[in-house]
Amino acid sequence: MEKKLGLVIILLIFALTMVACGGGAPAEAPAEEAAPAEEAAPAEEAAPAEESATEAPMEEAPTEEPMEEAPTEEPGQTEGAAPAAQASGEGVTLNTVVDRGTLKCGGNQSVPGFGYINPDTNEFEGFDIDFCKAVAAAVLGDSEAVEIRPTTANERFPVLQSGEIDVLIRNTTWTLTRDTQLGADFQPTTFYDGQGMMVRREDGIETLEDLEGGTVCVQSGTTTERNLADVFRGRGIDFEAVVFPDADTTREAYDAGQCDGFTTDKSGLISQQILLTEPDAHVILDETMSKEPLGPMTRHGDNNWGDIVMWTVNCTFEAEELGIDSTNVDDFLGGDNPVVQNVLGETGELGSLMGLENDWCYQVIKQVGNYAEIYNRNLGPDTPFDVPRGLNSQWTDGGLLYSPPFR
Repeated sequence: MEKKLGLVIILLIFALTMVACGGGAPAEAPAEEAAPAEEAAPAEEAAPAEESATEAPMEEAPTEEPMEEAPTEEPGQTEGAAPAAQASGEGVTLNTVVDRGTLKCGGNQSVPGFGYINPDTNEFEGFDIDFCKAVAAAVLGDSEAVEIRPTTANERFPVLQSGEIDVLIRNTTWTLTRDTQLGADFQPTTFYDGQGMMVRREDGIETLEDLEGGTVCVQSGTTTERNLADVFRGRGIDFEAVVFPDADTTREAYDAGQCDGFTTDKSGLISQQILLTEPDAHVILDETMSKEPLGPMTRHGDNNWGDIVMWTVNCTFEAEELGIDSTNVDDFLGGDNPVVQNVLGETGELGSLMGLENDWCYQVIKQVGNYAEIYNRNLGPDTPFDVPRGLNSQWTDGGLLYSPPFR
């Protein structure tokens, strides 16, 4: 027993000696290594925060770096200005609109026939304005529950991206660049247009080539500016573009004689012509310089809201095709046509699939009208513009309007 006790004492002395000589250093190493592990813990906790910081802008990604390049499509404008924040996410816009009780629609205030303030009533009117009202009728059941936010060509995309408006319906051309770089989605085309040229009748200009060496007034922030340069360069026509920030100043400059020609979409030229000092002193050339499909835009990422705007437009198409309008829609209720029953919400759950009442399309037709009513009210034979339907006719009449099935 004494021998064993002595052996233990000897081993203890040996161990203390080793510690004193530094042999215990490895024993402290785990403690030193443990310190970084404790420091790493906050880093591991921070990792999700960093991931969320990169995930949140993922919805905005199309509006970040690519958007800085967007101005290359149309020189001298800020079409691609990146938003400070983008309000998106499935169902967010619908909930916001319903909670607010009004629809915020980006529109125009200076293009008669499409979007302008009627000087007699001080109210917004026009083809595009009626489609804003149609969306309000579909979502809120009240076509008047809409606030029009007038926008310039340069600011229209940023105010949509930032969430300041819920939908943009402002004579906006659908292009690949805009569709892929602005963080937004185009919905069905409501007006098929093309770029034209207005000149003074007394100048004897009959073709674009007759503008050789001349000047052309054009609005910045539009596809018109780029098209003008492309077409004239392609034809070898030397000219000078005189650029203005909005439709009013562009028209006024042309009317004052600052330019030999005035270019924009033909529909815009028609609406601007009646505002000139002497409308009959000007003529719109027959040539069409481009394709300009105009329609609503919604924020990318909220597919449900995009569906709502898409099917609201389709509702006006389908109603015209079926012969249903604001004056006779009630007569179609209670019928036995299954297609009509689906459109008016008498059968099926088409509205609930989008978070709407099932009679949403009925409300659009009853309160705003079908496509023909909207068109004729603002651009038809009884207006100063009298714009022929042309491509904006039903597919059954040789036009391009066509709604997918309501089923």
